[in-house]
Amino acid sequence: MQSRFDDDSARTHPHPPPAPAPGRLDLIVVGGGHAGIEASLAAARLGARVALVTWRADRVGEMSCNPAIGGLGKGQLVKEIDALGGAMGRAADETGIQFRMLNTRKGAAVRAPRCQSDRHRYREWVTEAVRHAEGVELVACPVEGLVLAGEPGAVRIVGVRLADGRELGAAAVVLTTGTFLRAMMHTGEEITSGGRVGERSSVSLGEQLASLGVETGRHKTGTPPRLDAASIDFEHLERQGGDPRPRPFSWVTDRADFPLLEQIACHVTWTNPKTHELIRSNIHRAPMYAGRIDGVGPRYCPSVEDKVMRFADRDRHQVFLEPEGLGTEVVYVNGVSTSLPAKVQEEFVRTIEGLECAVFLRHGYAVEYDFVLPGQLSDTLAVRALPGLFLAGQINGTSGYEEAAGQGLLAGANAALWIQDRAPLVIGRHEAYLGVLVDDLVVRNPSEPYRMFTSRAEYRLLLRQDNADRRLTPGAARLGLAGARQLAACEARSRSIERATALLATLRRDADHTLAEHLRRPEVRLEELAGARGELAWLTGDPELCEAVETEIKYEGYVRRQRENVERLQRQERTEIPLDFDFAAIDGMGGEAREKLAASRPMTLGAASRIDGVRPPDLALLAVHLERRRRERCAAGER
Repeated sequence: MQSRFDDDSARTHPHPPPAPAPGRLDLIVVGGGHAGIEASLAAARLGARVALVTWRADRVGEMSCNPAIGGLGKGQLVKEIDALGGAMGRAADETGIQFRMLNTRKGAAVRAPRCQSDRHRYREWVTEAVRHAEGVELVACPVEGLVLAGEPGAVRIVGVRLADGRELGAAAVVLTTGTFLRAMMHTGEEITSGGRVGERSSVSLGEQLASLGVETGRHKTGTPPRLDAASIDFEHLERQGGDPRPRPFSWVTDRADFPLLEQIACHVTWTNPKTHELIRSNIHRAPMYAGRIDGVGPRYCPSVEDKVMRFADRDRHQVFLEPEGLGTEVVYVNGVSTSLPAKVQEEFVRTIEGLECAVFLRHGYAVEYDFVLPGQLSDTLAVRALPGLFLAGQINGTSGYEEAAGQGLLAGANAALWIQDRAPLVIGRHEAYLGVLVDDLVVRNPSEPYRMFTSRAEYRLLLRQDNADRRLTPGAARLGLAGARQLAACEARSRSIERATALLATLRRDADHTLAEHLRRPEVRLEELAGARGELAWLTGDPELCEAVETEIKYEGYVRRQRENVERLQRQERTEIPLDFDFAAIDGMGGEAREKLAASRPMTLGAASRIDGVRPPDLALLAVHLERRRRERCAAGER
């Protein structure tokens, strides 16, 4: 399979880049969250001059909600971000206080790394990474709006206007505004302006986007209370520790000196019928149920109010008590996201075992904010109608640090490539979860908060967390995103895997079976096999290498069939749809299909096939018309 990393003939960007201006910034990134950090660093690695503009420089990399990185579907994203040279994996390794590999009893396709982070150390680490990055300037000032150039109907983005009156000019802008666009915070009947406690809402920027014709919607998210650890009775609660042999996220983290920080345990408790009764009796005071919030909340991460009301047959729900760091007594109450009034929160939380005497350091609250319907973006995360503007993170309707960081890296890289008039970086669904993420956003245009799951990736057996470096790092190094050290580590690891698989295919267990054939049995483990065979002794002590080799061998047949499926489907993915193609001119196509194709403007026939409402007969008609147009243009060229 050929990646866009290797395709020098890949299509160009839909809009020509601006002429370079000496002394001017190349790129402005608005927002210092996970998306903004990766966007700034990725663009700088490609040689762009970048200004990262954020309201508060002391909040760069803030973990606004759960102090954790990774998880199911999300851990794969972090490994891919790292494979592309990003910072999130290294930051997690440097500041992690508990590491776990999830789903170890299931197949390799759905295993995922997760770590509990020290949120203060995490913020400090990424802030230093930004401050010391060559080509990145950190600017602390709110952004009031975008600076435009051109005539009405043909405007382009050429900079930003700051709250202090200054204007910063640049060839492109990446907006990573998170939950701050026209944001309102809700705690019971109390409503305040802001996207996070202590931080203002971005009202004028949201209004300007709407005035430019950008279609927006409203989303809602929430956060649970924070409690004082000294007030929690942990003695009778279930203790949840990390893995006895923790594994880092980043491929360049030194395994011999890992983990770097003291490792801690989390604890598990449960809500109960009394908790639920208190919530039900006060449900009319919850903003969502009282009609004060119009935004759509995430189905997969509901508030405790939603869990109690939607799952009335359940008498308990799990609660995780997660320390926010080594040097703090703050405990994050995962599973109790709520926007009920503060007094009600205190009452129902104190009905939970272990929390009877809980002292609140912060009450839970909900945030309602604007997002941009992502169907208006190209697969480079550029706004199609506004040249020079790219979007990443929750502004695109996603949720989660990992989804934001991945988008930030791709948006920052593509902005820099556009400025340099180089081919865009577009990663396919068969190449990475990042490709699945972007494709789902721009093609399916989700209207509710999007979260990555392994189930979203039809080729997830190819997109395992253990092979992210082999999938992405060589191409990232050729592009300039990954460095020489990272590439060398990837190549050394690849050679070790190839050596081990070749050896296992030649060594015999008995007259009828090679060691590779023996290893295909579910109960056989390579680490144990290596310990019993002197020829494989060099594999012992490296559980990551053993797992990668074992997975390659055990799943060889399944992987081969999945690759064959990818090859068959690539013909559709290679069939590009011209930007000026007139879907309305296709006779016989259903009205819904014409309407949705015209609104979404898919870039390829494969993307068109994934749009809801486009039926197989519609797709067949589209394929015929595309082929007819191709032949007509070829004939005209020959004449």
